[in-house]
Amino acid sequence: MKEYLSDKINDLPASATLTMAAKARELKNKGVDIIGLSLGEPDFNTPEYIKDAAISAVKDNYNSYTPVDGYLELKQSISTKFSRDNNLKYNVSQIVVSTGAKQSIANAVQALVKPGEEVILLAPFWVSYSAIVLMAEGVPKIIASDINSNFKVSAKEIEKAITDKTKMIIINSPNNPSGSIFSKKELDEIATVLRKYPNIFILSDEIYEHINYGVEHVSFASLEGMYERTITVNGIAKAFAMTGWRIGYIGAPDWIAKACTKLQGQVTSGANCIAQKATVKALIESPKKINYMVEEFKERKKLIINLLSNIKGFKLNNPDGAFYVFPDISYYFGKEIDGEIINSASDFAMVVLEKAHVATVTGDAFGCPNNIRISYAASQESIIEAVSRINKLLN
Repeated sequence: MKEYLSDKINDLPASATLTMAAKARELKNKGVDIIGLSLGEPDFNTPEYIKDAAISAVKDNYNSYTPVDGYLELKQSISTKFSRDNNLKYNVSQIVVSTGAKQSIANAVQALVKPGEEVILLAPFWVSYSAIVLMAEGVPKIIASDINSNFKVSAKEIEKAITDKTKMIIINSPNNPSGSIFSKKELDEIATVLRKYPNIFILSDEIYEHINYGVEHVSFASLEGMYERTITVNGIAKAFAMTGWRIGYIGAPDWIAKACTKLQGQVTSGANCIAQKATVKALIESPKKINYMVEEFKERKKLIINLLSNIKGFKLNNPDGAFYVFPDISYYFGKEIDGEIINSASDFAMVVLEKAHVATVTGDAFGCPNNIRISYAASQESIIEAVSRINKLLN
């Protein structure tokens, strides 16, 4: 029935992370014992103080449509958070609350990118960036990196990629899938380049801001000359274990915020009322209250790197943030694993799923065809068992 669908839908790639998760669920439903390390979803429960705020909102009869751009109280707490954590001063008119950071990103790209304009993506990049650009009829322009550069693109490489069609660059630090974090020096170098090109906008995706292991987080909008050109995207899913609550937000120049609100008003309107009230509590409290999750992720990172380093052919780095490892597994290309010839990272990830019953995600989806993404947002017991299965399959 594809002939009845629009060209836009037929040409749109499926999300690789969601596709792998669906395949894993399908096998689980057939009784296969799958260890899921494909999704970027914390395995912790939402903290009690946040759940209590949601329960209070239900009891206080919050059940009506919300303002398109979010409750004033929530926008005030986001403004406080930006000031406290990021040294950024956004007033409430510059803030838009959306149904997840994915919608925040889609709003900004749709609001700014015209057909044929280019958006620079720094590989590895989150799987939905390129699809969101394509839906806006923009052109993704990918700058490659690999494990040898710690998955970072230099300012010189960015400048080389800029053309008269460049409209936007998307920066994601801490990065999904690599966990790499740009230092202030590296971001300053990028900002120095972008100051030469005043008509290029920056979308800074900072959703993993609080999940870092001792490296200073720097918001791009805080750099000299970048505030008026940057859309700062954040949300509650990762740091607060609130993936299903679906709250994301932006801080941006007033005119961009208004454009995003206009678009959102014709698509989803305001985000969920109960989730918004809970988010007020999540953001107004000190980020130190979620340190226990970060510390556990740090221990899991050490564990999984130690275990994977004993597998022949896995080339690893040591991520500074997020909760993924992104090993280069190109050693296995052209080789046979349990009767299957491996020609790509996609082949490797599928064999690991079907033979070892461990769900990962191919690096092809992130712009790095030699890698796979493995999430360590799982118990230490699950991580140990998953790596044991992979090791057994490969040896």
